[in-house]
This record gives sequence, structure tokens and C-alpha cells, in this order.
Amino acid sequence: MAEFILLLHQAPVPPTGFGPAEMQAAILRYKTWADGVAAKGNLRGGHKLVNGTGRVMRGKGDALAVTDGPFAEAKEVLGGLFIINAESYEEAVQIASDCPHMDHGTIEVRQIDKM
Repeated sequence: MAEFILLLHQAPVPPTGFGPAEMQAAILRYKTWADGVAAKGNLRGGHKLVNGTGRVMRGKGDALAVTDGPFAEAKEVLGGLFIINAESYEEAVQIASDCPHMDHGTIEVRQIDKM
């Protein structure tokens, strides 16, 4: 069985009218989905990332530059991730297709290379 990472991309700002009640409902939908994936033995972990924080590193040694990110000019930001087990890309995509994130964002499915 292979491991895959599901990278949850979204718009930099939440949709209009997305208040506390909508946030609680969204959290419940993600939890329900994740609990279902876990019950099938496919969930390895997952995390929501903190909004508006991060650092981008470029270069090495004395040429290392660290800047704040993500950048406002980006059309999407990485909002979170899940790590799952699946037999193939097709199965990983099927698992991801039921994630509530598909209602308002995109999911990048990548296989993890266990070096």
C-alpha cells in the first residue's frame, strides 16, 4: 500500500457570508469525512494550516533568503493536508473526491516517495 498526500488549496480569503456557524458546519463535515476514511483504514493523519503564516526559503548558506509567505498575489493558498494510504492513484483520487474541500477548493494528490 502506498502513501499519498492530499494538499488542500483554497482561495486566499473565505467566501462572503462565511461566519462562525458556517465554520463550525465545515469543521463537522471535514471531521465526518476524515472519520469515514479512518474507519476504512486509509487515514494516516491530517492538519489544517494556520492562515496567513509561513516562510519561503530560497538559496543556501550566506545566500539564504527567508521571506514571509504565502504571498497575497497567489490565486490559491495551501490550507491543509491529509496523508492517506491507498493501493493506487485511482484509489487516492476516489478517496479525495468525497472530501468536503471539493465544494470550495482544489485537492492536489501526490504519492509520497519513501526514500
